[in-house]
Amino acid sequence: MTFTADRLLLFGATGDLSQRMLLPSLCALEAEELVDPELTIVGTARSDLDDHAFRNFAREALEKFMPADRRSNLATFLNRLHYQPLDATDPDGFAALAQKVGVPKDGLAIFLSTAPSLFEPTIKGLQQSGLADGNVRIGLEKPLGTDLLTSCQINDAVAAAFSEDRIFRIDHYLGKETVQNLLALRFANMLFEPIWNAAYIDHVQITVAETVGLESRVDFYDDAGALRDMVQNHMLQLLALVAMEPPSDFDATAVRDEKVKVLRALRTVAANETVTGQYTEGAVNGAVVPGYADELGRESGTETFVAIKAHLDNWRWKGVPFYLRTGKRLQKRVTEILVQFRPVPHSIFGEKGARTTPNSLLIGIQPEENITLKLMAKVPGLDRGGIALRPVPLDIAMPDAFTGTQRRIAYERLLLDLIEGDQTLFVRRDEVEAQWAWIDGIRKEWERDGLAPKPYNAGSWGPSAAIALAERDGVSWHE
Repeated sequence: MTFTADRLLLFGATGDLSQRMLLPSLCALEAEELVDPELTIVGTARSDLDDHAFRNFAREALEKFMPADRRSNLATFLNRLHYQPLDATDPDGFAALAQKVGVPKDGLAIFLSTAPSLFEPTIKGLQQSGLADGNVRIGLEKPLGTDLLTSCQINDAVAAAFSEDRIFRIDHYLGKETVQNLLALRFANMLFEPIWNAAYIDHVQITVAETVGLESRVDFYDDAGALRDMVQNHMLQLLALVAMEPPSDFDATAVRDEKVKVLRALRTVAANETVTGQYTEGAVNGAVVPGYADELGRESGTETFVAIKAHLDNWRWKGVPFYLRTGKRLQKRVTEILVQFRPVPHSIFGEKGARTTPNSLLIGIQPEENITLKLMAKVPGLDRGGIALRPVPLDIAMPDAFTGTQRRIAYERLLLDLIEGDQTLFVRRDEVEAQWAWIDGIRKEWERDGLAPKPYNAGSWGPSAAIALAERDGVSWHE
């Protein structure tokens, strides 16, 4: 559905996500004049505020979470903001919300960031008040269910009011520049695509490591765990972008068609191909931190760490393991993808005492956005005693490569695409359900085998069993 919305309705407008990400992103778009001057933003939540109080709330959030140099045109942005209190469980409140939104000239974009239990009543309220009719699209923030069944229930509820071309399921990782750059790296460079397959690649590692603990997500995280919180969405999206076939075009349908094929090719994971863990007391960044059970206030069987050896049963990747690892309270915060190439079939330097190391490509996503290609090079010298070779990194630090380019919050890209109607960086229903089907299979294996999380010290790289998972294949995790 092609239209640029002139109304944006934000559910959960006083929540943490809104303060840290949504309002700063919209303000940044305002500062660069990337949104239409006629765009009106209406926030709604339970908080009993009026327009003036919401604008003050937004100003405080922006001053707290947004750099001052990105807050130009602040007064203009704040004047765009309006507010209507709403209890989403009360159907009668949606009529007043519809009146506040008014009649869009071109169309309405809705961003839904609420608890999953509120999805269905919210959708019904939107339908009954007429806010789902006409040129209206909706963005859905995760979590979208806790398994395939609940995900289908949520998707069915949304589909009752919105067709698939009007549904924008958000995975904020897809808004990150380096994640998007994966597509450019693979499909805009002849250097990589011919060797991007099992004949030349030994294995792939994907790591999403956090140093934080529960923070403000206590109840949600203990119900979800690392597998459902991180692997089901972020990590499987990264895997799909690494492994997908070349799409016919850079548009929503072509890109998402290829990602779905990858997700459906994932082999069912055996219990001995996974490791789970839960952090205990330790030290992170020089500070002593409590264990998970101490933070939670009770014992729990929820995993805060998971490592998986995954396989794709297709021609391109047959026999190539994908090692996935994520966890909380790990040694450092990093999200990265390592593509490890195979060794050269024959080294001509062996008789000269030189050893070769296979090439590797490291794609850093956070906290630093960079690309490092390791190549073999000769160590300078006369070499009378033999030739010496050494891996040499070719580093491309993205901020340095594009000096003067503003580093953006991922939600800037996603909110702009929601307003303008580009679904390329959003997740389609069949993607979500393919992801959940694979995750449910893993959890079924855990339950069958009675798998319990192994303890690991906060500030480490997780349980020793995760190291063994890779090392039994002769692989070491990149750290």
